[in-house]
Amino acid sequence: MKAVILAAGYGTRLHRDLQSNSTGKFKCLIGTPKPLIPVGGCPLISHWIEALNSSDCVDAIFVVTNELYFKHFEEWGQQFPGVIIINDGTRCNEERLGAVACLQLAIKHFTTEDHVLVIGGDTLFKEDFSLSRFLDVFFDLQRKCDECNLVLSYQCKDEETSKYGILEVDSEMKVCCMKEKPSPADTNSRRACPCCYLFSKKTLPLLEKFLEEKKTVPIEERDAPGNFLSWLIQRKPVYIHEISGRFDVGNLQSYIECDAYFQKTLKNTKTYLK
Repeated sequence: MKAVILAAGYGTRLHRDLQSNSTGKFKCLIGTPKPLIPVGGCPLISHWIEALNSSDCVDAIFVVTNELYFKHFEEWGQQFPGVIIINDGTRCNEERLGAVACLQLAIKHFTTEDHVLVIGGDTLFKEDFSLSRFLDVFFDLQRKCDECNLVLSYQCKDEETSKYGILEVDSEMKVCCMKEKPSPADTNSRRACPCCYLFSKKTLPLLEKFLEEKKTVPIEERDAPGNFLSWLIQRKPVYIHEISGRFDVGNLQSYIECDAYFQKTLKNTKTYLK
């Protein structure tokens, strides 16, 4: 299995917050890509690398970033020589390729067909998430049907449905549809879907088909990985694996909350994510 960490975003909201913060406390973070900001004493993305390196299933890790931050990741990657860092060639948010195109860029580096674990580079989870359990559930599904895919899901609050992609599932936890940022009245589901997916190798050829179909639409309709997931649900079986919650480091407040969890609440850093 290959792992792809999507880290080519420009963190516009977070950096805007950092620049406008008057305390000076976070000044040192200005210019740092989101996946490399410190959370619990190390760069956010390093928590994932440690967990992935400890997995018997993952044999290669790819991090997709951009030209603006490429040297930052090269320097960070010196402590993880097995990680392959890919430059998408863009230098600003207006040039961005979008997460799905970045995923496809990484897949073109694979030398063999394989399943792919896709992780958002600005995302972490609460302590109940276990990568090994996530993988076990995926392989159980694969034994029943080799076209199955698995995504994470957690219960969000009523007022949060309009912020996320919301999954509706059947009694077997198979996804029936995904509603993009619906109002609470538009769905009974509160199952938010963070960017952490296990895609079957049978699914990977569909990435190119999706990008071809969407090549003339605005980037907002093909940028987020959830756009591909919504499209995929109509073509391949997708199931959910439930967790209690996630940290999406999109702005300064969410960063503060995430770091506080690691400083005050996280009980066992050695087993975190593993």
